[in-house]
Amino acid sequence: MYRITKMFDFSASHQLAGLSEDHPCSRLHGHNYVVEIELSGETLNPHGFVRDYRELSELKRYIDERFDHRHLNDVLGHDHVTAETLARHFFEWCSERFPETSAARVSETPKTWAEYRP
Repeated sequence: MYRITKMFDFSASHQLAGLSEDHPCSRLHGHNYVVEIELSGETLNPHGFVRDYRELSELKRYIDERFDHRHLNDVLGHDHVTAETLARHFFEWCSERFPETSAARVSETPKTWAEYRP
């Protein structure tokens, strides 16, 4: 199995509803997010790629236009925008365009990652 990954980043705010008042994530705050998309394949295309990394520029445009420097609760239309829900969102968006998508990971801090893999 071949696996490739590409990382993207953006800055955005969010606020998590339903947490206790003293929980820091219940307050409006922001992160410098990192999104990592993994694509997998049993074989390579005629050029020797799982998929040409350049084709993932569509994801970069989507992130830059829709997520960068935005309030994620507004973007996604709900109050539970966690790294986990973002990972699933990016997985689903990518898998509709790139059938080789096998996982999506999202980091809010250098020490934490959430992954969605069906």
